[in-house]
Amino acid sequence: MPCCGKKGKKPKPDDPCTCGSGKKYKDCCGKK
Repeated sequence: MPCCGKKGKKPKPDDPCTCGSGKKYKDCCGKK
């Protein structure tokens, strides 16, 4: 399952991740 593949505005670090994992963006797809 691709993570955060949706186009649009980038979520803030403390927002729920756009991939639907239920984790915060910074702890999921926001990691680099």
